[in-house]
Amino acid sequence: MNEKLFNMLKSSAEADVAKAKLSLDLLDNNAVGIGDHSTKDFYDNAEEALALLADAYDRLDALDKYNNEGNNS
Repeated sequence: MNEKLFNMLKSSAEADVAKAKLSLDLLDNNAVGIGDHSTKDFYDNAEEALALLADAYDRLDALDKYNNEGNNS
């Protein structure tokens, strides 16, 4: 894979990891910031952050596997 493309994809996934971790941290430590939102909103936001985190980790794993396969060809 082209190094620039690889780096862009990796950076995108790493940014999503950071976003998800920040969201989960805010939900965990600053739930008062939710204000007038319902409990359902809180749960939905937590689920969305977890899904983003899992997806980003999956993308990083896939990039690593793809990169390693390319080096073994």
